[in-house]
Amino acid sequence: MFNTNGARRAALGAASAALIALSLTACGEKENSGSPGAGPTVTAAADSALAGKVPDAIKSDGVIKVGTDSTYAPAEFLDADGKTVVGFDVELFNAVAQKLGLKAEYESSPFDAILPGVDSGKYEIGVSSFTINAERLKSVNMVSYFSAGTQWVTKAGNAAKIDIENACGKKIAVQTGTVQFDDITARSKKCTTGGKPAITIDQYQAQSDATAAVFSGKNDAMLADSPVGAYAVKQSNGSLEVVGEIYESAPYGYAVKKDQTAFAEVLKEAVQAVIADGSYQTALKKWGVEGGAITTSALNPAN
Repeated sequence: MFNTNGARRAALGAASAALIALSLTACGEKENSGSPGAGPTVTAAADSALAGKVPDAIKSDGVIKVGTDSTYAPAEFLDADGKTVVGFDVELFNAVAQKLGLKAEYESSPFDAILPGVDSGKYEIGVSSFTINAERLKSVNMVSYFSAGTQWVTKAGNAAKIDIENACGKKIAVQTGTVQFDDITARSKKCTTGGKPAITIDQYQAQSDATAAVFSGKNDAMLADSPVGAYAVKQSNGSLEVVGEIYESAPYGYAVKKDQTAFAEVLKEAVQAVIADGSYQTALKKWGVEGGAITTSALNPAN
């Protein structure tokens, strides 16, 4: 696990720290009334019937332990204090937990360590913009709550001449363990099969580092989930731009242990309850990501 953005930024130096702050958190700007995340905290009233369905082992202490990768603005990232995890994913799940009579307690973790942590019992749930896919469903139960696709981002003006259908020979940044890594790997293989140069794929543990690499020019472009790409562009003050259209939209899912189907079922009901009471839409609108709203939650939906 890590929760050390401050130390990492210091090690990278003042210029890199400013770059990551701009491309990821933009904490000072977030306080402005028109910025994503500004406004009152979204809350949801507890539902005693749903709370009664939560397994005793989870509700006994009134806390649900959450594993999250806090480098993925605007979904989950560290606030100005360097400790508090904020974002639309966090605000929405807080409402879901409240519906179940629980308080969410977040622990920052590398993205690719969260699902193993759920499986081992280190975390009671993974909340970290996990796209639901067949591979992940082999190890965990997943409850859908949002929909996102993949978006490419490059420097404003596209001096690198990025064409998402022909990125052969380009240097592309992705976060480790994401569906975007699988995407760009397949594209690179298509390049080499066709006799063209491979794509240089740079993997980063933190999405903030992938964004920073594009901002600095180290990489020609990056792939990320659509709300993350859009947020990075908005926070870059015109230094970044999106390339091409959003594609391969799929649901995000909360991840719980494979043998906790009953808990997964009540999570699905809790998501449906926050959709019904309006707190769901309020949370997404607050963060400017209402375009990814769903109307019906599902357990382990097929893609």
